[in-house]
Amino acid sequence: MRPALILLLALCFAPMAHAGIVDAPAANLEISLMTYGPGDIYWERFGHDALEVRDTVSGESVAFNYGVFDFDQKGFLLNFARGIMAYRMDAENTQSDIDFYAGEGRYVRRQRLALDDAQKERLRRFLLWNIRPENAGYHYDYYVDNCTTRVRDALDDALDGALSDQLIDKPGGMTFREQTARLMSNQPLLMLGMDLGLGPYADQPMTAWKEAFLPMTLEAELRNVRIGEGDAARPLVVDETTIAPARLDPPPEQAPDLRWPLFGAGLLLAIPLALPFFTRHRVARGIFVAAGTLFTVFAGIAGLFMLGLWALTLHRSAWGNFNLLAFQPLAFLLLPAIWRLRRAGRPMGRLAPRIATLSLGACTIGLLLHLWPDFPQRNLPWILFALPCWAALFASFCRRHD
Repeated sequence: MRPALILLLALCFAPMAHAGIVDAPAANLEISLMTYGPGDIYWERFGHDALEVRDTVSGESVAFNYGVFDFDQKGFLLNFARGIMAYRMDAENTQSDIDFYAGEGRYVRRQRLALDDAQKERLRRFLLWNIRPENAGYHYDYYVDNCTTRVRDALDDALDGALSDQLIDKPGGMTFREQTARLMSNQPLLMLGMDLGLGPYADQPMTAWKEAFLPMTLEAELRNVRIGEGDAARPLVVDETTIAPARLDPPPEQAPDLRWPLFGAGLLLAIPLALPFFTRHRVARGIFVAAGTLFTVFAGIAGLFMLGLWALTLHRSAWGNFNLLAFQPLAFLLLPAIWRLRRAGRPMGRLAPRIATLSLGACTIGLLLHLWPDFPQRNLPWILFALPCWAALFASFCRRHD
């Protein structure tokens, strides 16, 4: 039997003779936000958190969290790819969580919250209702419905909206895209792939309420929240304790600026792509074929990937991606012409120059769109990468066609 199920049964059927978090008077309860820092593995980079309910008399302490998924469930990988992510709530002995996350080198912090007895009771009732098997599952969304937004919303409900009232109009510090790139920067290839696949949704203006989809942001925002009115107003966080320090390198404070690295990479790749414009030497043709194959296959696969995310999945943060102006499946149609250039004098046909012209025009439009102040997607790095490559292919194909 799973440890969590054993704990659930203990919570729901605790004998009345033994006071604990289920039946202790609300005055004996302490409610805390537990925050666990970023880990090393990609799914740990965004951190984690839980709501701790502690009975100060018996010492029983349980951490309720919303971050459990099961790789073994039927169709998990296919559903995950489609954006149908089945997560559920779980509960563990707090010390077990502390030992686990501290053992991974992640920081563990407890923020004890100044809830009154009625608010404690309301939150306890909700958590015990939510952990029932029929209520525990939910459809996960990594930006708007995740393990932290569920904790945030449960707290806000117990506080009669005091949390949202103070955060919903407060400007956020970064966009979804910037937070994603910042946290994933320790794995550059995965970070670049995620950045390429994110559409305009990831660049929307943020409030502190939305940005509290991150455990570390929610933790920081709670330090400034006050509850109550008039003379009874008080800080929400009574005290804060670092139970385990971080032993891993922290994420950078800001997202990396991808514009110049990707522009430089595009210029370097454009050099061999432009060789047929300058020379018809056999070695130059071979280098062109290798570089042209690499770029067009990448552009075609990236285009199919983005179209698939838009048309076939529920990953709404990837919908309407303007990177399709720079990377399209049409790029695959250039491969025959590229391979014909291995031998001098072989006819190219009219299709390749037209596709190169169309692709260069679309990429140029993508660049010009950034002159519009209200353009919704911050994808300039990828436009700067693709534009030199399409310009070089355009020059090479038009020279050969002439």
